[in-house]
Amino acid sequence: MNVATVRTPAEYEERLRKYLFERAEEVRAVRVGEKEISERAEIVARYADLFNREQLEALRAAEEGAEGDEHERIFRLRLECEAGVADQELSERKDELENAILAARVTFKGEDLPLRTAQAKLAVLPDYADRDELGELQADASAEFNDGRADLIRDENALAGELSGIADPVARNEEEKGISLRALAERLGRASEESSDAYATLRDRWFERLLGEEREQRPSAFHVSYMRRLSPLEATYTKDRAVEVCMDTLTKLGFDLANDSRIRLDLDDRPQKSPRACVIAADAPEVVHLITRAQGGLHDYQAFLHEAGHALHYAGCDPNLSYTFRNLSRDHALTEIYSFILEAISREAGWHSAYFGLSDEEAQRNAEATTFLEALLYRRYAAKLGFELDFWGRFNEDGGTPDGYSEKISEATGVYYRPDNYLADMDAGFYSADYLRAWIRSAQLRHYLVNEFGPDWWRSEQTGEFLRGLFSEGTRPASEEIAARIGYDPLDTDPLVSELSA
Repeated sequence: MNVATVRTPAEYEERLRKYLFERAEEVRAVRVGEKEISERAEIVARYADLFNREQLEALRAAEEGAEGDEHERIFRLRLECEAGVADQELSERKDELENAILAARVTFKGEDLPLRTAQAKLAVLPDYADRDELGELQADASAEFNDGRADLIRDENALAGELSGIADPVARNEEEKGISLRALAERLGRASEESSDAYATLRDRWFERLLGEEREQRPSAFHVSYMRRLSPLEATYTKDRAVEVCMDTLTKLGFDLANDSRIRLDLDDRPQKSPRACVIAADAPEVVHLITRAQGGLHDYQAFLHEAGHALHYAGCDPNLSYTFRNLSRDHALTEIYSFILEAISREAGWHSAYFGLSDEEAQRNAEATTFLEALLYRRYAAKLGFELDFWGRFNEDGGTPDGYSEKISEATGVYYRPDNYLADMDAGFYSADYLRAWIRSAQLRHYLVNEFGPDWWRSEQTGEFLRGLFSEGTRPASEEIAARIGYDPLDTDPLVSELSA
């Protein structure tokens, strides 16, 4: 009979570090299109000794006997162990689903396209009808995987409930994040209402400018990536200048991204590369990957700045922190603050005039477009959180249905979302809540920076120095702790409403 290996928290942390590094590099290789087959299950199998119920109980016992930072460190290690035990059972099925999606193709105007390429192509198709046609094709192809997604979600939830001892998925995530999700959703709903008139004005104006007169009254979600790219303004925000402009923008803050050996840039365009930019911190602060897939348009610049916020945070953490406080967190709300605040530079009219030779009027107009897009995305995520709370609140009774998905998000944004997109749109662990907490916090932080360093905060080395101090703390603080430091209540959405209504 095999005897399970049980490690102390310190031993467990060191072994976990090696596992998470290998897993991150595998995820990266598949995501960027270097590999067409995911072999994550093989990595999980190699580290099977990390994830067993005896180890989980040992960590739980150590957690109960610890206090302060040590308690928090072991709590996070225990969460990783719980996730790993579940992954042991589900990794082969996750690989199977991921590989099936990677292999899926759609045929558009006689061209055979990988599904991910078709999704990326929606951002660059100039014709409205073509976007609708390709959008329906890729959505139909994606929806074919809903049964597999639903089966995985069901089994993941059952395992998470068993391992954590908290059957209710909402309560389980609230315990992990240390917040009330429903209180957050209620306050965000009020913020959406408070900014709804301003949004309606921006929406009507920019639907007209970006989609033209042939658009439907409620255009489909297939046009969102085209709008986010500000494709009609492509000649201004060219693909070839994105890296140069963003690097210089960061230099003004005192960050030399180009010569930072800890941050590894992957900016190439590959057919199987995911169109969604990301950062993968394989081992912060030493190995941090920043990944984008530029297609032209302003979104290239925004995506780069957004991901640079993550990369600088992870690469800027104090190397003397424990591995846990450099790489593990309860959620993603903290690091999203830093990505949001750097992306917010693209909403400054002065940035548009400084880098793109625009008149003050043109720069103000284009900055307004970014405010519209920010408001659209915020409202989408606030509605998405409301749907997910409903979905998971009834999940143990009905197994999860799309009821309310299309209605809530379509009404909030003025953009039509297909009901069968609800599973493809669902990130694990209420990630929507983490984004929304970061939206609140970054608006608070921007107001703080303006008050401290003036309206040119976005090109002040004082801002960079302040952020560098926050980055050095790694993943240890909660998002809500940052609010307290800069003098705000965590649920104070007044700065956010002010920005969305600008």
